[in-house]
Amino acid sequence: MTAIYLLFILMLSIFVGFELIRKVPATLHTPLMSGANAISGITLIGALSLAGGESGQLATYLGALAAFLATINVVGGYLVTDRMLAMFKKK
Repeated sequence: MTAIYLLFILMLSIFVGFELIRKVPATLHTPLMSGANAISGITLIGALSLAGGESGQLATYLGALAAFLATINVVGGYLVTDRMLAMFKKK
């Protein structure tokens, strides 16, 4: 029964997130991405604590996968943010 609730929360968060991101104007995209990078950093810390804990083998594997994906998200987000900010620098 809880799996149905968790699936419902996941689907709702995907829908709300998509709708919010789609309506963001271009001038606010860089600050929004910086905030998302900070949230991904928090996710990375949580994933590392799950991967390093003694919660079982499945939790360790899922934590390692989450740490890997969160790292890709953080690094990619900072690279894109840096590239966008470089467009506004005077040459």
